[in-house]
Amino acid sequence: MVASGMTPAEVVDELPSLELDDVAAALRYAADAVADREIPLQPSA
Repeated sequence: MVASGMTPAEVVDELPSLELDDVAAALRYAADAVADREIPLQPSA
């Protein structure tokens, strides 16, 4: 949801069972999960 442009507050509004700390923890987890991966970027048109 954040990747598609929503703010963490908007995510919490959409999913009231979550708290801002949950969104932050999910983002940290995602960043850690890809930290050692090399992702090639495609040139933009």
